[in-house]
Amino acid sequence: MFDRVLVAIDMSEMGKKIFNCALSVAEKHQGKLLLLHVLSAEEDNSPLPIPPNLTELYPAVGNDLTLETWRKQWEEFERQGLEVLRSHEREAASVGVSAEFKQISGSPSRVICQVALDWQADLIIIGHRGRSGLSEMLLGSVSNYVIHHAPCSVLMVQ
Repeated sequence: MFDRVLVAIDMSEMGKKIFNCALSVAEKHQGKLLLLHVLSAEEDNSPLPIPPNLTELYPAVGNDLTLETWRKQWEEFERQGLEVLRSHEREAASVGVSAEFKQISGSPSRVICQVALDWQADLIIIGHRGRSGLSEMLLGSVSNYVIHHAPCSVLMVQ
C-alpha cells in the first residue's frame, strides 16, 4: 500500500521522531524510503539569509568577509544535513529497509510536494511544529501547504 514513502526531515529532535515513524511504516509495508532535507532559511538552525544590503545586518563589516562568513556557515549547515541523512540511510539499511536521500535548497513546502510528485510517492510523512494563529499566518505552515497540495496521502507527526 505504501511502497514509496517520502520522509521530510530536518535536523531537530522532531526530525528523528519523523524518521522513526517513517521507518516503522516502511518496515510494516515493506516500502522504500526517500529521505528529504530541504535547505532553507526557514529551518530553526540554518544561517540567517543574506539581506539585499549586507551592511544593514553587519554595519561594522562592509566587505567580502561577511559574505564569506555566511558561506562557511551555510556549507556547515549543508554538511550537517547530509550527515543526518546518511545516518538515517544506514539505520534503515540495518533493519532491511531500502532508503535513498536528497538534500535540496528551496521553499520546503513546494519542494516536498514536487519531489513527492516526481518520485511518485504513495505517502509523505512530515512533522508539525504546532504554529497557529498569527505565527502561522506570518511564517506560514509547511505541513498545512503539503496537506493541501500533496499528490498523495500525508501523515503528519505531532
